[in-house]
Amino acid sequence: MPRRTSLWFLDRKKIGFREDEVAITGEDELLVETLYSGISHGTERLIYRGEVAEGLQLDAALTHFEGAFPFPVKYGYSNVGTIKETGTGVTQFHNGDRVFAFVPHETAYVIRESEAIPLPGGVEPLYGVFIPSLETAVNAVLDSAIKLGETVVVFGQGVVGLFITQLMRRAGAGTIVTVDALASRRRLSLEFGADYALEPATADLARTVQEQTNGVGADLIVEASGSPRALDAALPLAAFQAQILVVSWYGTKRVTLNLGEEFHRKRLSLKSSQVSFVDPALSPRWNKQRRMALVLGLLGELNQQVLRNATRMVAFEEAASAYAVIDAHPEEALQVVLSYV
Repeated sequence: MPRRTSLWFLDRKKIGFREDEVAITGEDELLVETLYSGISHGTERLIYRGEVAEGLQLDAALTHFEGAFPFPVKYGYSNVGTIKETGTGVTQFHNGDRVFAFVPHETAYVIRESEAIPLPGGVEPLYGVFIPSLETAVNAVLDSAIKLGETVVVFGQGVVGLFITQLMRRAGAGTIVTVDALASRRRLSLEFGADYALEPATADLARTVQEQTNGVGADLIVEASGSPRALDAALPLAAFQAQILVVSWYGTKRVTLNLGEEFHRKRLSLKSSQVSFVDPALSPRWNKQRRMALVLGLLGELNQQVLRNATRMVAFEEAASAYAVIDAHPEEALQVVLSYV
């Protein structure tokens, strides 16, 4: 019976590996051998640091997690691999097909046929690891209900924030202002469609946004930085009855907001965008399948050369060093990918 090695978060800033057997047991199952898996710099950094509340339930939509928060836990949700074996009832896939799956970091895994997402033709397998981030960005744009010509401010230009910037431009944004503490990410955001890329600690954000909107302010603000301070900084930028869309997950980090001034008088809306669900208001037309079809169609249109240059490859067995980089030196890589080849 084949064996696999899986990555586990064992304790705060401690990564380990466990081995077990893996084999097809159902006629609708696939055995997949991993090529690449992408690390979530937001969620997985929180787990690595131990900044997840004890007893928090694992995402029920992702069924391949094991363990319990905070530790030990087998986690991860961006895996690209090659099918090595198919069950007798599988009809849509064959050995050798490249697929994406929402499974943790491990050398091999078994999934149901319905869980496998075929990579679009012409797209390198490496870029499949961006599917979850792109899906999160698409969901944010759907949640935002952006209108043609509106001014959008996006806090955070990690992978998700960059995709949001690119998609907001496609969705009809008039002016896009991005905010990020890292100069390398600000430069990338301009390549992905931003008109202005500002540093939060030194830029007069409110004045800049006011100047670019004739004193109106931002119609839509997206918080995708993972920093609680960014949410409070967003309030003065907002136009009357503007929406602030929170894509970030803060874990155990507390958010302190000044709601006594801008929030109350401007009648601002604060809304969460979470990718496990599609906005119920869109349910007559949209579901997860339609959203994923859009994501796969967009995957081949990404600025792949920019992404490749900003991606850091780390061998799976050296994963501990990958998390150390994400934790202490996020400026060194926009996306860290574990390689199994």
